[in-house]
Amino acid sequence: MSRCISLLGSTGSIGRQSLEVIAACGMKAAALTANRDSRRLEEQCRAFRPELAVLMNPAAAADLRVRLADTSVRVASALEGLLEAACLEGTDTVITAVVGMIGLRPTLAAIRAGKRIALANKETLVCAGELVMDEAERWGAEIVPVDSEHSALFQCLQGNRDRGQVRRLILTASGGPFWGMNKQAIFLATKEQALRHPNWSMGAKITIDSATLMNKGLEFIEAMRLYRMPPEKISIVIHRESIIHSLVEYCDHAVLAQLGAPDMRLPIQYALTWPERTQAVASPLDLLSCPPLTFHAPAYEAFTCLGLALEAARTGGTATAVLNGANEAAVGLFLADKISFGAIAQRVERAMGQVPVVQDPNLEEILAADKAAREAALGG
Repeated sequence: MSRCISLLGSTGSIGRQSLEVIAACGMKAAALTANRDSRRLEEQCRAFRPELAVLMNPAAAADLRVRLADTSVRVASALEGLLEAACLEGTDTVITAVVGMIGLRPTLAAIRAGKRIALANKETLVCAGELVMDEAERWGAEIVPVDSEHSALFQCLQGNRDRGQVRRLILTASGGPFWGMNKQAIFLATKEQALRHPNWSMGAKITIDSATLMNKGLEFIEAMRLYRMPPEKISIVIHRESIIHSLVEYCDHAVLAQLGAPDMRLPIQYALTWPERTQAVASPLDLLSCPPLTFHAPAYEAFTCLGLALEAARTGGTATAVLNGANEAAVGLFLADKISFGAIAQRVERAMGQVPVVQDPNLEEILAADKAAREAALGG
């Protein structure tokens, strides 16, 4: 099961935890990529000695070349370098842990190179899921999810050969930091409050998405594409404790659940070792110390972003790319202190109303929808 891995997004939260798993499992990191953090990527390169290091920012890449001049690590930059890392000869697995639409092209490139995709970049399937899954089938590439919820579904579906036997997929959501608050209070939430997730330690963008519940809407769309399920066969429940990561209900009403401590190293490890299991890197779950497990219906009125995501899921076509592009742009504005928390949903809704939807889109139409959505969300 020896794995040789290209890790796209190595300096982020998922990337750093992936390196822990790679080291613990005795695997090799052949390529590491990041956006602009040359200092941290240098530290990772000295620890793991990859063949290739890539920084998207050319100036940061130039700095990294100087930092690594005494090593054999080759440094590349920009999208060209990211694509090279995704297709690097000798690697068998690509972990896509970059955030945003930037992950789409390297994921497609890795698929066409026949790599296993350990997918942590949900935007790839949200924006172009049908295209990506068709390409994976065409090229014989495996896509194994890293998101804890989709890893849970993946595990609960093991042994099921007939998707017609599945009654529904049930995604769990923690509810984020604002669960139980009314819409007005949520609208006025501060950045500090929104970044204080109750259960998970994640990057800023995904933490904000968890606070708006957009993250669960994106996962809903991702589940549709990854498991070829219609929206009416997917449900969302609020599960504050983050112990049950998702469930599958079958036609006989048997419900299978995957439980675990809220530790991303478990789904990362399973994505790399599947279909085998190896000794644990993640924290164990102590059932005797677990709190009571509770479940609630989502509060769609208070969390507008979740309703917008489900609307895009039902519309299909480029509607999901518009949703995602507008959300990325709006969250960026919020993190830069340029709009209020409540304005994120307003900007997304505006973009969805302005940008026309194309059904059965090709890659160029998906990218065009993403661009138009960002422009709509940023304007005004």
